[in-house]
Order: sequence, then structure tokens, then C-alpha cells
Amino acid sequence: MGQKVNPIGFRLGVYRQWDARWYADKEYTKLLHEDLAMRRLIGSRLRNAGVARIETERSANQLTVIIQTAKPGIVIGKQGASVDALRDELERISGKKVRVTIHEIKVPELDARLVAENVASQLEKRIAFRRALKQTVMRSMRAGAKGVKLEVSGRLGGAEMSRREWDRDGRVPLHTLRANIDFGRAEARTTFGRIGVTCWIYKGDYVTATGEPVMIGGPGREVVEAARPAAAPERERRPAAATPAPDREEVTPVVAEVPIGDEAGTVASQPDAADAAVVVLEALGEADVEVAEAELDEELPELGVVPGADTKVEKLPVKKAAARRRPTPAKKPAPSGEPRAEAEED
Repeated sequence: MGQKVNPIGFRLGVYRQWDARWYADKEYTKLLHEDLAMRRLIGSRLRNAGVARIETERSANQLTVIIQTAKPGIVIGKQGASVDALRDELERISGKKVRVTIHEIKVPELDARLVAENVASQLEKRIAFRRALKQTVMRSMRAGAKGVKLEVSGRLGGAEMSRREWDRDGRVPLHTLRANIDFGRAEARTTFGRIGVTCWIYKGDYVTATGEPVMIGGPGREVVEAARPAAAPERERRPAAATPAPDREEVTPVVAEVPIGDEAGTVASQPDAADAAVVVLEALGEADVEVAEAELDEELPELGVVPGADTKVEKLPVKKAAARRRPTPAKKPAPSGEPRAEAEED
């Protein structure tokens, strides 16, 4: 079984801050239970207000509660009546002066907690879970998310055995620390049991304090990509003609004379053609030596190369001159029909 890590807790202290920003040494347990009681109170009173996140900050004599909601009008109420009643309840629990701050969420489709609650409310209304997942994922992607993953688990469709079903669109890099991934859970209370809803939304990468995107090498590290030089043209990439390769010896064809034998004839020497071939090879580069030698063999088939000391010299066979073909006599044109007729009459 894979061990799942909470994406928010995985990034705490690196790119994301805590929801409760205060420190206590001796009264830690008391203040922790105060925070939990206040969160339960806000969640119960503002169940339909679309509350996504509750943050608390403590000072010496004051407590600040920040409520992020998609429906600030419901939280405030008529002329601020709901906020005043909520503030009185929080002061009674904490025993200090409480300051309530409301932040509006302009795009609720990009908040994981609100998306999960939306799917849970649809499941409570007996909407098919597959349809709810697909529509919600599509709506979040249209709102500007780079990746969305939704998962529901429980007795889906009233089945006897519980199971998990999920849908995803885009990419959700859970192991990338700089990835801004929002995570939220919700529960749908149906007649056949509770169905859990989990949501992951990838919004992009976190930015540094200066507003610049985080580099690949990490915060404060710049990754500079060296510019590649432009490819040289074909003419410049060819080796110089006068610079031979050091590991190869330049081969120069030399005319060799073969002694006259009974079966073999003489090999005609062509000094003028050989000198011309040497000049051609010196003018060409090392890359074209093999091509030039092949062309030379075709042009001068009777020339050879000086053999080594250990190499056996084979006699070249005499090439017989091609037999001349006798010219075929031209066919006489067939006489026309009229002269034949005259010849028959004669």
C-alpha cells in the first residue's frame, strides 16, 4: 500500500504557511483546544457560506481570525449582524478581544475544499458520481487549473461493497515541492452511508518573494542554459585541401613496368597521364582521395601502385583489343508498286 502524504503538510515551512500562526510555551494545550472549538463553531454557523480556510493569529491581548469564503455576503449578514454575533461567540470562547477579517475567494472552482464540498452536495442529491466527477473536473480546468484530480470512496451508487473511483485531468505533480497543489476533503452524508470526497488541484508553481518564478535549481539558484553555437555551413565543415590526416599516408600512383613474358604482354606506360593524376590528387583534400583513386582506376586501368617488399607481384593479363565489327550493308529501299508492274509487263 502506498503511503499518502498530505500535500499541504508536505510543503509547510517551505512554500506554505501554517493556518494557526502563534506560539505558546506553557498554555499550548489550552490554546490548541480554543482553536479547535472556534473552528467547529465557524464551520457549523457558516455551513452554507462556502468557507474554505480559517486562519488564526494571536498576540498578547488580541486574537485575529481570518475567514476565506466564496460568499462573503452570507458571512457578513445584513448590516454586519452575522459578523457581530460570530465575534461575540468567539470572544466568549477565547476570553480575549477578537478581530474578524473576511477574505473573498473570487474563483471558487480553484479551491480544493470548495470543489470537494460541491461534489459532496451533488452526491447527497442522488446525482451519479461519475457525472459529478467529470463535470466538476471540467469546470475547474476551464477556470484555469493546470491539473485536477478527484476521488470518491464509499458505497458508491448504494453498492454493498465500498470502492474507490477517481477522475483526473491535466498533471498533478505531488512530489514536486515548488508545485502549488491545493488539497481538500469533504463528506457526503447519504442514506446508505458516508462517501468521502478528496480533491487535488495543481495551480502552477510557487513564486519567490520578488515575484519571479522559482528556478529549476531551487530558490535562489539560477539555471543558465548555454547557447549552442550555430551549425557551420557545408563549405566550412569540409577539411582543408592542403592538410592531410596524420594517421594516413598519402598514396601516389606510380607507373610500373612489367617484363615481357611468353604469356603476358607489355603494359604500356603513360607518364603524361600519371603526372596529371598526381597533380589532381594533390589538389584534392584527404576526404576525396578515395574517390579520386576510384576515378583514376577507371580512367587509367593499366597503371599500378608500387608494391611493398613482402608483397608478391602478379602479372597483369593482357587486354585483347575488341574485335571490330564488320559494317552491315545498308538495306536497299523497297521499290514502289508501279515499277514492279512495269517490270512484269516487260
